[in-house]
Amino acid sequence: MSLLATLSPTAIIAAAPAPQGGFGMLLFPIILIAIMYFLMIRPQMKRQKEHQAMLGKLQRGDEVLTNSGIAGVVTEIGENFVTVEIADNVRIRVQKAAIGNVLPKGTLKSA
Repeated sequence: MSLLATLSPTAIIAAAPAPQGGFGMLLFPIILIAIMYFLMIRPQMKRQKEHQAMLGKLQRGDEVLTNSGIAGVVTEIGENFVTVEIADNVRIRVQKAAIGNVLPKGTLKSA
């Protein structure tokens, strides 16, 4: 056999061992999906539950920080929207989901 014949793609494919079928073929995707679940999906679901719990406990007078970085005091809470007072007589309405954090009491007075 010549050197060219041994290096041709058909010779390499013919010389390769036949793939093992069955459970071995399915094991890699199953392991990959399990790793993605524990490293990506599960922590995101946990953060989402914590955020929903924080929004459920939201009440008037809480000092909040929105996702856009605006800090203020909650003055009114609706079903989907929250009114936040950011300065004296300056109020804005934001969606509840836009509330990023509830700050400890007195944070805005110290700033």
